[in-house]
Amino acid sequence: MAFGSGARLIVDEKNSARRGALSGAHRIVSLGLCLVLAACGGDSMRDLREYAAEVNARKSTRVEPLPDFKRYETYAYQSSDKVDPFEPFFQEDKVGVAETRPNSGLQPDIERNKEELEAFPLDSLRMVGTLEQDDVVWGIIKDPEGVVHRVQVGNYMGQNYGKIMHIQEDRIELLEIVRDGQGGWVENEAAVALAE
Repeated sequence: MAFGSGARLIVDEKNSARRGALSGAHRIVSLGLCLVLAACGGDSMRDLREYAAEVNARKSTRVEPLPDFKRYETYAYQSSDKVDPFEPFFQEDKVGVAETRPNSGLQPDIERNKEELEAFPLDSLRMVGTLEQDDVVWGIIKDPEGVVHRVQVGNYMGQNYGKIMHIQEDRIELLEIVRDGQGGWVENEAAVALAE
């Protein structure tokens, strides 16, 4: 059985060598963990406690109460026996007015996609020049936001369905379609002059 005891001795030496290596690694890990915990274990709430103590040490001041507001007395206007200021002084014969101006059938094309310059009133647009390219005359328009646009005959601008009819060196002529005040539409000539 001498063989068996010799084998045990060799195995015990290998196990003790492993235990020594593992215990060394365990010691290093344990030491590192202790250092990390010691670094985190400081008084991190110290500055908060100091601030709370400083605030508690301040002298409190008395807050003034809100002032009393005077009650507003409402006035009830009785106008049942008064003349309505929105009624016209003279009653017009509405049938006679309608007969003097028959509906011409003119109306703007509301199905058409609006162009960019139709978002601005016509008087806010400025003509800054013209450009001729391939026998086509272009008008150069600056909108109120400072953006420069290029327009040609057939384009629209302004909020009254203004269609560009002619472009000249000093002005752009349009034909607008505006309400006539009686439920219909009328054409109105307009122009945007070259800004100086």
